[in-house]
Amino acid sequence: MTQTWYAIHSKPNREDLLWTQLLSRGHQVYYPRIHVRPVNPRARTIKPYFPGYLFVQLDLNQTPISTVAWTPGAQRIVSFDGEPAIVPEAVIHALQAHIQKLEAAGPDPLHGLQPGDAVVLQGGPFEGYEGILDTRLDGRERVRILLKMINNQHVRMEVSARLLERKPARQPAR
Repeated sequence: MTQTWYAIHSKPNREDLLWTQLLSRGHQVYYPRIHVRPVNPRARTIKPYFPGYLFVQLDLNQTPISTVAWTPGAQRIVSFDGEPAIVPEAVIHALQAHIQKLEAAGPDPLHGLQPGDAVVLQGGPFEGYEGILDTRLDGRERVRILLKMINNQHVRMEVSARLLERKPARQPAR
């Protein structure tokens, strides 16, 4: 009786239904979701990390694969050459740790920043460069900044919002 993790592909936008169905049948299910800050205030704020996929722990000697495959909301169990693909336990633990890290960072990396604020890049090839926050881009965690280059020329650039930090205010000289 060995429980093994498998990936299940859900029907489009039916992850929540499949998750509740599998839980109600007594299966161990991992459904990774994250909080997001959508541009549209009426959009969902919790979204699947892997849209269309969930992970379920099964003992295929005890539970026929067909009972899971025919669960409402399920499209198929991810398989290769007709054999269900095993997801190693270490992958599930690493994924859980990664999701916890993302959630701890918060849903909005731009909290407190407004367009026009001075920012500093904290990573990537332009680390340490200063710029001005221009705008947030469509629901993703990407923003457009005006990056200060040579002779105070500004160049538009799209970067991850998590790379930005507010430029510290200058301390008055004493």
